[in-house]
Amino acid sequence: MAKDLFSAQADLYAKYRPSYPTELFDYILGFVPTKDSVWDCATGNGQAALELAKHFRQVEATDLSEKQIQNAPQKENIHYQVSTAEQTPFTDDSFDLITIATAYHWFNWPAFFTEATRVGKNGCVVAAWSYHVFYSTDEKITAIIGRFYHNIIKTYWDAERKYVDDRYATVEFNFDPLPTRDFDLTLQWKKEDLIGYLSTWSAVQNYIKQHGQSPLKLIKEEVEAAWSNNETKEFHFPLFLRLGRVIK
Repeated sequence: MAKDLFSAQADLYAKYRPSYPTELFDYILGFVPTKDSVWDCATGNGQAALELAKHFRQVEATDLSEKQIQNAPQKENIHYQVSTAEQTPFTDDSFDLITIATAYHWFNWPAFFTEATRVGKNGCVVAAWSYHVFYSTDEKITAIIGRFYHNIIKTYWDAERKYVDDRYATVEFNFDPLPTRDFDLTLQWKKEDLIGYLSTWSAVQNYIKQHGQSPLKLIKEEVEAAWSNNETKEFHFPLFLRLGRVIK
C-alpha cells in the first residue's frame, strides 16, 4: 500500500512543488491515439492532472491524501477523489492513459499492475516519471544542495527513495515496454522558492519529527551568503520516465 507522506505539508507542496515540462506530456501523448479518459494516479495536488485536462475529455485524479486534493486546482473536466493506487472505484476498461508523477516508488507494484490492467483499456499507456536530485547553474548553490542531500538528510529518506536514486531502473514495471527518453525541467527561482521546495521533501519532514526542528537551519547561512534577496537563479530537474502498455 502506498504511503501518505505529504498530507502534513500539503500547502507547501501545492505552493512550491514544480510542475512538469510540456515536452514530457507531448512525448507521452504521442503514444495515445484516443484521448477520452485518463487516470492521474497519486495526483498530489494536481500538477499533472491540470496539464492532462487540456488534452482529455475526462481526467480522473486520485490520491490517498485528502489534504493534497483539497489544494488541487479545480477544472470542469477533472474529477478528484481519495483512493489508493492499488484499489480504485473505477470500472473495467476505463482509461486510455494512466499517469504516475513522482510517486511510483511508493506503490505496491504487483497490486498496482493488477489494478491498472483491470481499469486500463487494452493498449492503455502507463507512464511513470520522477526527477533526480536537482541542481543550479550556480555551482555554489549546487554544492550546498549536494551537501544537504548527501550529508544532512540522506539517512532520513524512507527506503523507497533508492528507486528514485536509481532513476526507476530497478522498479517492477511489467507493462509492455515502450521506448523512453529523459527530459529536463528548467526553472528560474528566487531564494524562497529553493527553501520552500526543500521543505516539501519527506526526508526533511522525517528529520523534523525526530529532532523537533528543521534541517534547513543548517544550510541557511550558506544560502544567505551565496544568494542576494532579489536575485533569480536557474535550476534544472533531470526527469526520467518509464513507459509501457496494458496488454489484455
